[in-house]
Amino acid sequence: MSRSGLTFTMIFLAESANYGEGIGNISTLKKMTRGNHEQYSYISRQAMRYNIVQQLAWDNTPVDGKSGVVQFAPSATIEDYPEIDLFGYMKTTAKDDKEKGGASTRSAVARLSNAIALEPYQSDLEFLTNMGMAKRQGLENGIAQSEIQRSYYTYTLSIDLERVGVDGNIEISQEEKAERVNVLLDAVHYLYRDIKGRRENLSPLFVIGGRYARKNPFFENRIKVEKNKVYAGTLVELLSESNEIKDCTYVGITTGIFDNEEELKTKLSAESVGTAFNHLKEEVNQYYGESN
Repeated sequence: MSRSGLTFTMIFLAESANYGEGIGNISTLKKMTRGNHEQYSYISRQAMRYNIVQQLAWDNTPVDGKSGVVQFAPSATIEDYPEIDLFGYMKTTAKDDKEKGGASTRSAVARLSNAIALEPYQSDLEFLTNMGMAKRQGLENGIAQSEIQRSYYTYTLSIDLERVGVDGNIEISQEEKAERVNVLLDAVHYLYRDIKGRRENLSPLFVIGGRYARKNPFFENRIKVEKNKVYAGTLVELLSESNEIKDCTYVGITTGIFDNEEELKTKLSAESVGTAFNHLKEEVNQYYGESN
């Protein structure tokens, strides 16, 4: 069976990176609640996708609103626009007197999960005023508050290598397929997010994944951080379930961040994050080289 399922899960450290609808003068973080009533902030997959596409300069796919909804233009194809190749599309043809309307869709080839905090939200608030500007004209201060949290976050990216660059009668070259996936890996490796005057570094501090025959996001929901330690037991257990998973998995860790760094290097054969990404890119190149 062809190993066409590329998947990897990452941990990064960030602060207050995605806000939802505010209440009054309070900016509220996007959050979800678990059964133990703890709240966890998250960065939506849509927000992650936005930053990835923007930093790749892939945000030039034409759109229109002729169907009544803002969508990708019917003329846009995956041959010319990597964004809709990797992240899918829905394109609707507007109805007119001569032609019936219709819709064509492409499900995402590269699938992102939400980036979910690994530490619960503790109701911290930042108090804000515009005193510096108000004093210039003797005006009253405007007061606002923002929910804040600094936490480790985890998310997963899964790519179906078999479907990259193929859409109906269109198929791009193997070299172009490899190039698109590899630049996507580079974008994730050095990802950042601009929010509220800050630039948050979303580069992974820990990464685990590889290329597999099963297209399962194996490491999603398997990451746990407590007392600044990445829990290795669950990951070791998962790797021991299958020789394929064990033999095809790469692990990367940033030096000097987690307190159990040596344990992760010993039990998971962790290398540097950069080395792990290089392995993933080699897997991509090997896959498309084999497919020639």
